[in-house]
Amino acid sequence: MAKTKDYYDVLGVPRTATQKEISAAFRKLARKHHPDLNAGDKQAESRFKEISEAHEILSDSKKRKLYDEFGADWAAAQAAGVQPGQGQRRGGGFRTDTGPRVEYRTVTPEDMEDLFGETGGFGDIFGSIFGNARGRTRQQPVDVEAPITVSLAEVYRGTSRTVELPGGRRVEVKVPAGVKEGTVLRVPGLRATVQIAPDAVFTREGQDVRVAVPVPLHVALRGGEVSAPTLKGGQVKFNVPAETQNGTKIRLRGLGLPDPKGGPVGDMYAEVRVQLPVPMDERTRKWAAEQPT
Repeated sequence: MAKTKDYYDVLGVPRTATQKEISAAFRKLARKHHPDLNAGDKQAESRFKEISEAHEILSDSKKRKLYDEFGADWAAAQAAGVQPGQGQRRGGGFRTDTGPRVEYRTVTPEDMEDLFGETGGFGDIFGSIFGNARGRTRQQPVDVEAPITVSLAEVYRGTSRTVELPGGRRVEVKVPAGVKEGTVLRVPGLRATVQIAPDAVFTREGQDVRVAVPVPLHVALRGGEVSAPTLKGGQVKFNVPAETQNGTKIRLRGLGLPDPKGGPVGDMYAEVRVQLPVPMDERTRKWAAEQPT
């Protein structure tokens, strides 16, 4: 996380909120701040990322318990193997209730000299064994594991996230276009697992996407042109054949998600949602009344 934040405040729910209340709050905020509905609004995009991150943590019971115990340090606690309710924060690390906290540190030539003095020869012996490679004798840190949440629009174009590691160090994680849910992205000191926030408009199906498109009844009956939103922004126009049934999926080639491995781009499927005229004119009402039941 780039900065400390209260995930409950982000979603506007109390700390006693149920999973149902958390999901409902997320859906309401996601619809309001979704990038596809706020084109060019950087503030809305930033807010959407924030609420997606909060939902990702609070909707997972284990992560939520760690967050409730350790706050902004929950990811570090998870990386240290601390189980909810079994750990305590201790200075630069964590102590579990099942046993003592143990830390390991490589002994350097300076440590040997402090213990035995320069005349004892231990520093020279130590140096001859390890070549005085003091930078190489330090224990390598264990990578922190942390989730990063992205929107489907960000999956389409690719994006990046800045993650703050224990100790205040920040690293940038580049998220490639077309990335799949659960992909682990590795940078020095971090293993970031990609999670994709639910989208208010599109449904992902592999590299393809599906979108519901309202079609007036008269267009469904006699055919005509309608428009649908796209992941890259804007609208695309396409023809609906005459006598198209409700629920029909019309394939729009090349408007899906890119393949992170360089393969062909997916397609978009426009799912027809026939709309009845409201209010219904007299001619349509008469026609409906004449139909057999």
